[in-house]
Amino acid sequence: MSLLEPTRVHEWLTRTAGRLPDKTALICGGQSCTYGRLDSLSDKLAAVLLGCRFKPQDRVVVFLDNSIETVISLYGILKAGGVFAIVNTVVKSEKLAYILDNADASVLIAHTSKARVVLEAIGDLKQKPDCIWVHPLPNLPKPLGDAGQRLHWEALLAQADTSKVVRPRIAETDIAALIYTSGSTGHPKGVIQPHGRMVSVCRSIIQYLANTQEDVILNVLSLSFGYGLYQVLMSVIFGGTVIIEKSFVYLHDILLKFGRLGVTGFPIVPTIAAMLLDHQEIDQYDFSRGRYITSAGAALPAEYSRRMRRLWPHVGIIPMHGLTECVRTCYLPADQIDDRPDSVGHAIPGCTLSIVDEQGNEVSPGTVGEMVVSGFNVMSGYWKDPELTAKIFRTFSQSGQTRLYTGDLFRRDAEGFLYFVGRKDDMIKCRGERVSPKEIEDVLCRLPGVMEAAVVGVPDPILGQAPRAYIVRQKDAALTDNDVLLFVSQHLEPFMIPKTICWLTELPKTPNGKIDKKQLREQD
Repeated sequence: MSLLEPTRVHEWLTRTAGRLPDKTALICGGQSCTYGRLDSLSDKLAAVLLGCRFKPQDRVVVFLDNSIETVISLYGILKAGGVFAIVNTVVKSEKLAYILDNADASVLIAHTSKARVVLEAIGDLKQKPDCIWVHPLPNLPKPLGDAGQRLHWEALLAQADTSKVVRPRIAETDIAALIYTSGSTGHPKGVIQPHGRMVSVCRSIIQYLANTQEDVILNVLSLSFGYGLYQVLMSVIFGGTVIIEKSFVYLHDILLKFGRLGVTGFPIVPTIAAMLLDHQEIDQYDFSRGRYITSAGAALPAEYSRRMRRLWPHVGIIPMHGLTECVRTCYLPADQIDDRPDSVGHAIPGCTLSIVDEQGNEVSPGTVGEMVVSGFNVMSGYWKDPELTAKIFRTFSQSGQTRLYTGDLFRRDAEGFLYFVGRKDDMIKCRGERVSPKEIEDVLCRLPGVMEAAVVGVPDPILGQAPRAYIVRQKDAALTDNDVLLFVSQHLEPFMIPKTICWLTELPKTPNGKIDKKQLREQD
């Protein structure tokens, strides 16, 4: 990075707005917002916050759906020297209360449609945040006045005076965001993301995706999810346009935007790929300007890649791997997808990866080990949890460096390409063998008629654990248990064949669109 280029997240907005003030930055529903307007409105929000006893590094929780207001909020918070934490609006009051308390949030920005959840969340908090309400309804419940100050978004921005605002000085090592994990293994954890690291990650991803200001990104991922959030942060740096969708529910309406708005980039998770490929008329939509599709959040089955390549041969398919704790670790260049459809490539620019055994020694090619990571992409730690931070940051035996132990198992081939095997927590111990659920899932997804599949280990008195497969059929498919067992027996070793098969109309998902295996295990 040049010494002349910004190292604070919000500085890139001011820079791009100065360069492209009339360029459309965001499209959401029937609204659009230029870079100039986004910069101006976030300036106004910063002025509002600095007039509300706001101090540098104060935390603000943003409890809004994907919207232009969400993006204005995060940049306004940063300009005021604060730290933003975007929370998915599907969470219930208990989890929202935990995050507000854990972050010691001084301000909450929420939509009035979420008033009931907010009121329940703040009811027992000792430190009640000031609440800024977006799109206030004419008859707000009286208890809203108990939530610190009762402030209205539209009125605040209309009256904000930015002429006398003195912004605090912010270092690139100061915290920009707390990105809370989904909490699938307990309470959500706040991942600390400083300014400098977030900017560096953006620039690394922009480099390998070769983004330009001509790119139009269709983002259906939640902005509370790092993968979705970085679509906006990156686009502001290279001056592109992001189409923000609240979800992927209204599939037809979203797919029409591919051609109408000239979409060039489409970030997905594997469950979105499954929905696309199950759409009987998917080839009727115009993705002629499409340049790339990225996939992260979970392993993309190789069969999905093959089918998308047949559907859109001109589009680069780029599987990636990452964690909330280190954003992105590796990616497969688009020109490798046909030869290595089940690989996630190699390290992103500026990141160092190793695959190690239980003693921390690097393993040989073909051997499964845990991925350890170092570089600018790694978080500073977990918010207010030094013990948990110390558990995943350990000294790497070969160099003496402290590295992040990801908990993800990989193998590397002789040419250095990486292959995701599974989470250490998800591995199945069957007949004394370690079984990768992903390997079984990949085979199941190759069976014609299978839309989605998930495999978990369930207790078995003889085997120790046995694989159980949960399968969603494609429309009009008439698969049976015998069809599945016959197919997998032709491709898998006997101890990997699912002992039981459960047919579902849909698989449970996390708020970020990943298959929720914890919920599947709890059903057992």
